[in-house]
Amino acid sequence: MERRNFLASLATASLDAQTEKPPVRLGIVGTGGRGSSLLSMALRAPGVQVAALCDINPAALERAQAAVTKAGQPAPQPYGDSPEAYKRLMDRQDLDAVLIATPWHFHTPMAVYSMQAGKHTGVEVPAALTVEECWQLVDTQEKTGTSCMMMENWSFRRDNLAVLNMIRAGLLGAMVHCHCAHSHDCIDHWFFDPQGNMRWGGEYLVKRNADQYPTHALGPVLSWLDINRGDAFDTISSTATASRGINDYFRRRFGPGHPNATRTYKQGDIVTSVVRTKAGKTIVINYDMQLPRPYDNRWMVQGTLGLYREQPGTVYVAGRTAKYHEWESFDPYQKEFDHKWWKPAEPGAPGSDPLAGGHGGTDDLEVRLFLAAARDKKPTPLDIYDSVTMSAVIGMSEASIEKGGAPLPFPDFTRGRWRTNKPYFAL
Repeated sequence: MERRNFLASLATASLDAQTEKPPVRLGIVGTGGRGSSLLSMALRAPGVQVAALCDINPAALERAQAAVTKAGQPAPQPYGDSPEAYKRLMDRQDLDAVLIATPWHFHTPMAVYSMQAGKHTGVEVPAALTVEECWQLVDTQEKTGTSCMMMENWSFRRDNLAVLNMIRAGLLGAMVHCHCAHSHDCIDHWFFDPQGNMRWGGEYLVKRNADQYPTHALGPVLSWLDINRGDAFDTISSTATASRGINDYFRRRFGPGHPNATRTYKQGDIVTSVVRTKAGKTIVINYDMQLPRPYDNRWMVQGTLGLYREQPGTVYVAGRTAKYHEWESFDPYQKEFDHKWWKPAEPGAPGSDPLAGGHGGTDDLEVRLFLAAARDKKPTPLDIYDSVTMSAVIGMSEASIEKGGAPLPFPDFTRGRWRTNKPYFAL
């Protein structure tokens, strides 16, 4: 995505144009790998002061403090003396926003407490692990009026936003079908470390059989199909293969005597979920994180006039594509329909510094938009209803798999407001 050639001009300009205001004061809970990445992006954003950090790992907390002072900011207040230390951070009256980047099972209780404390809240993916947790998040935001978003970065990718512009311009006609996936071999670095020791994520492979990580797949799909904005998920049906890949990996890598080579894993290697929407669209979602393969999101969105495929980056548009029934490159469409968030700023304009890091600039854009919303006291760029709709696929897929793939009614977290809600994302 050539991160240094594109700018989060809108978000950065919103921050830069208000330099007369006090800085956004930010607290970050969780300073491990993902939290450190969010911290580095927050430190690059103008008009932001990282005032507090929380982690129960002293070494991680110390490294994060050092990163803040190295960036020229005052030393942030550390919190890490107990598992409840995050509450003291969130209770501070001088913080405007909180970012949460902890292991999955902490996401919902921490986000709920942050909203109750009145903090503009960003929580890493997934926002919730069960349907019950999804409702907790919705109920808390509706009761407190405090904005909360899941930090789903793939919603902000340059290519996905260009596709969204194409759809809104009517190029693909009426939307009919979409395919998406999180296809990413994570056995040797996420679920287990390179030495074969189970990390916290690996515990879920033993305990659950579900689409454990649907949000990267669904991030752009919700806006492409106007989910929760004129349409909504109606039913979901999920099936899972047998679990073979993890045992096979350990036999190949460490030998048949390794305990993980014979351990029983509940999680199937590939989960396929089919969603039907209220308006009759369909979505196929794949979980594929345990078998050897390159990374791939497998995005394909199809309408009555044509379709887009992420791999190999091709488009077909009836009446526009030059060669009948032949693919053409997505590149010219990317240029024509580039979203304003990714267009270069004018030389010398506010926000003219290039993006640096974070999945090709995507994470920088997401964090800056989140912080701009906190400063302006406006809703988050992704709302809570889209956040929980993506996350609820975990619990719903698990329930459907347990019932032999039976279609189940999907919760309506908008309580019927999807019928009249208007599109809001990336307008």
